[in-house]
Amino acid sequence: MYPEELVKPMRQELVNAGFEELYTSQDVEKALQQKGTTLVMVNSVCGCAAGTARPGAIASLQVEKAPDHLTTVFAGVDVESTNKAREMMIPFPPSSPSIALFKDGQLVHMLERHHIEGRSADMIAANLAGAYEEFC
Repeated sequence: MYPEELVKPMRQELVNAGFEELYTSQDVEKALQQKGTTLVMVNSVCGCAAGTARPGAIASLQVEKAPDHLTTVFAGVDVESTNKAREMMIPFPPSSPSIALFKDGQLVHMLERHHIEGRSADMIAANLAGAYEEFC
């Protein structure tokens, strides 16, 4: 577990962009039961989360078609909600950071850590925008 004072600015970056933090497995279930599209960002303290994943996820929202709901869990901090979110992302193995798009509770698009590492925030934003165009 990471200390809250360390992760607070990392949480706030997404919250300031409109993401809802999910802390419990019930929060995740409720979020994914909503009609429409839900983006789930598995946040992390790693450099690729700070350098490209969070900025890419935020930048991806500057399009005409965007998810109806924006949510986030924090790996290594919000253990219960992260485990539940990852359970909903099966068959993909756990990875952080990662970004998943759900439509009516079904996983329709996934960016795993290996899709994020070594890519720019703009590349991540473009990938997500393409998924929004298709599913939102």
